[in-house]
Amino acid sequence: MKNLLSEEISKPYQCPVTATMQLIGGKWKIIILWAISNNINRFGLLQRAIPSITKKMLTSELRALEANGLIRRKVYPIVPPKVEYCITQFGETLLPVLGALGNWGQTYALPMQEGKVRHTESHLRRTPI
Repeated sequence: MKNLLSEEISKPYQCPVTATMQLIGGKWKIIILWAISNNINRFGLLQRAIPSITKKMLTSELRALEANGLIRRKVYPIVPPKVEYCITQFGETLLPVLGALGNWGQTYALPMQEGKVRHTESHLRRTPI
């Protein structure tokens, strides 16, 4: 494997983390993917599940996720219109990553928010990658 840190990154996609963040980066995309993967699949449900997101931003992020092939939008031909979102097969490849983020958050981030634990370098055992 090439050492990416020692080379100058001249194109955005030469770094795998940069490439990934181009698809799922930002404040909302991972949260939206997490919600859809947990069967929160309608616009109104997503808005209630993520109350601090605006309608405009939710619409924009859903369109971006759809354009990148991570979610699929299904419109039912009824009145009033019904739209549902689901994770695509390509999007499902991110589920282990989302699960790992969720597990990490459960173990470390939520306790920190609740003021129960303060993690420092001395509390964490380093293991080689």
